[in-house]
Amino acid sequence: MTLVQMQSRLVRANPAHQAVVDAMEAAGPQVCDDMTVEVALSVMASARAGHLLVCDEDGLCAGLVTLAQLAAVRDGDAYTDRIRLRDVLGGRGPSTSPLTTMAEAEHAMRYRRLDALPVVDEQGSALGVLALAR
Repeated sequence: MTLVQMQSRLVRANPAHQAVVDAMEAAGPQVCDDMTVEVALSVMASARAGHLLVCDEDGLCAGLVTLAQLAAVRDGDAYTDRIRLRDVLGGRGPSTSPLTTMAEAEHAMRYRRLDALPVVDEQGSALGVLALAR
């Protein structure tokens, strides 16, 4: 008797139809929305991160801030050391579901000119971050 090795053919799915959950990165540093811009910049520098996930007092994702956003706020004429991340976000920022397709998420990010987008569950808790490749 001879062994016959069966090879299964893998059907490669179109990456555009891939779900966001399969492409997202780990959530990374998460901070509270009452943190000041200066402290957030310090956290970003020490974590060597280009963005921070911002959570509200209930631990739900309020949005994402980038180094460029915070630097622009700090360099603005109206800047004071009392400006908090919730002031920068101005309400809930955009986010996406882990079940969203990559094509839909990429389109939304390009339309809104976002480099990164929080991925949240049904309750609003951060699961990860989807970042556009450069």
